[in-house]
Amino acid sequence: MNRASLKRSKILHMALMGTSDPSGEAEASHEKPFVLRALQIALVVSLYWVTSISMVFLNKYLLDSPSLRLDTPIFVTFYQCLVTALLCKGLSSLATCCPGTMDFPTLRLDLRVARSILPLSVVFIGMITFNNLCLKYVGVAFYNVGRSLTTVFNVLLSYLLLKQTTSFYALLACSIIIGGFWLGVDQEGAEGTLSWTGTLFGVLASLCVSLNAIYTKKVLPAVDGSIWRLTFYNNVNACVLFLPLLLLLGELPALYNFPQLGSAHFWGMMTLGGLFGFAIGYVTGLQIKFTSPLTHNVSGTAKACAQTVLAVLYYEETKSFLWWMSNMMVLGGSSAYTWARGWEMKKIQEEPRPKEEEKSNVEV
Repeated sequence: MNRASLKRSKILHMALMGTSDPSGEAEASHEKPFVLRALQIALVVSLYWVTSISMVFLNKYLLDSPSLRLDTPIFVTFYQCLVTALLCKGLSSLATCCPGTMDFPTLRLDLRVARSILPLSVVFIGMITFNNLCLKYVGVAFYNVGRSLTTVFNVLLSYLLLKQTTSFYALLACSIIIGGFWLGVDQEGAEGTLSWTGTLFGVLASLCVSLNAIYTKKVLPAVDGSIWRLTFYNNVNACVLFLPLLLLLGELPALYNFPQLGSAHFWGMMTLGGLFGFAIGYVTGLQIKFTSPLTHNVSGTAKACAQTVLAVLYYEETKSFLWWMSNMMVLGGSSAYTWARGWEMKKIQEEPRPKEEEKSNVEV
């Protein structure tokens, strides 16, 4: 169990730092035939795309559908966290009752651990709430541009909090992303579809995503490096913290007067949204495991492009050339940053080798 937890911790560490695990990839490629491995990768990437895109469209329906008319974004987010926490607990109980059926850690609620994770949970709440609020006020097509500044905040916070510098090429990529963001905002305004509220929530979501990565790295030791334990505690804490927000923002009376409160369709869609919220964490880790963190970033960029095109087609929108250019700048800048970070990490990994070879030659 400890080895499995350490392995998941290593995968998360690689994802946060933008590094790959060549030894692990080499081992996997030797163990399995190329065709089988290629098929596995294709299936995992497809699963990630389908889960992520479906979750965005489903959340848009729950948050801003004219047919549903449910104006309770905090409750939607709360319910998704509740479903995730219950799923984690259910899978943990199943693994305990039927050992060998699945690899899932034992989950017991420890208040001391919950308190130590509380700062991350606050950031986590901000991340998922601002993500949903951004999606509520902006269209799915603009959603990726609206919350595209995560990479920029990563660089800024890494310098301010961790004192880590960034290469010129990575900074150039960030400037392209910022340019694409501003062009996208300008074009949304020109088309009369800009929501400053949604854009602000998108910027705040980007900031929280970046902070979430930093705080996750800090609190992982509190849960023995287990991603699932962290997911469980985060969502339990979020459920508790959301309750006063539901009262303060007046969403409980709005929910009580909601005409479809007794509808099986409504609760089915809400539960499906929670299942997708749980699944996205799993398929993200799965994609990183079967490819690499850098490939995961590239896949995420390509998925964002496909999602934008699908949204424009589904909602029958007409966009200008400059609007599409803003999307290409954001996606291109994100890809360039991924490449620059990969190049930096490869350079860092290769630098000590000549010195070690020199030392071994002297000893011989």
